Amino acid sequence: MTQRHSRWRFVVPAIALSAGLLFGVSAATSQGGDLRPSTQDLVTVVTDANRKVEVQAGQVRNLQQQVDGLTAAKAPGSAQLSKTEAQVAALTTPVGLTPVTGPTVTVTLNDSKRAPDTLPQGANLNWLLVHQQDVQGVVNALWHGGATAMMLMDQRVISTSAVRCVGNTLLLQGRVYSPPFTITAMGNVNELKKSLQDDPAVSNYRDYVALVGIGYDVQTSNKTTLPAYAGSLDLRYAKVPSTKGTP
Repeated sequence: MTQRHSRWRFVVPAIALSAGLLFGVSAATSQGGDLRPSTQDLVTVVTDANRKVEVQAGQVRNLQQQVDGLTAAKAPGSAQLSKTEAQVAALTTPVGLTPVTGPTVTVTLNDSKRAPDTLPQGANLNWLLVHQQDVQGVVNALWHGGATAMMLMDQRVISTSAVRCVGNTLLLQGRVYSPPFTITAMGNVNELKKSLQDDPAVSNYRDYVALVGIGYDVQTSNKTTLPAYAGSLDLRYAKVPSTKGTP
């Protein structure tokens, strides 16, 4: 009996300590909030996260400006610096890491405003919404048409940028967007418009413009400036191909 009491004398404090640690980790993780928000709170969670991303993006831009300023101050007129900057520019411009200016084509996709009870027989509510494949279809058509640079909403994208939609919202590089969705591509305007006209996915989308009133608009501009790409360049799934057996 004495031995059992002696064992519990150590076990009980250990359990209490573990529980205290769990409560502490939970409080630190949730920061005073619910770790599992209800469906009604999801909009607030997404909005708050979107706001934080915007603030952090602004901080990154400010820090980059400071770095650029310090670099110029430390080595004004340096021949080596100028040579290095030219090499960097030659590499960063093609992959979208610098602002560019030129003629553009802008495509706007929007949900239909038509009342569901006015749809033709056999139609369904999905016909009224812009879906991921619709945005991706336009993006692919513009790249295929020779686009040299592209923006989706207010963000520069590159050829490896992923287009993801949840419901009728667009997720792009940590930010959430609602329709209308705009895709702006720089390049030969005639070639870009021809690619849109000939692309099967875009053609299929246009069929629903007349059928249910879904939005599709194409505008051109002689001179537009697109900002530099600000997303991640890390490749999560790509790998270097094997060279085994290569002569």
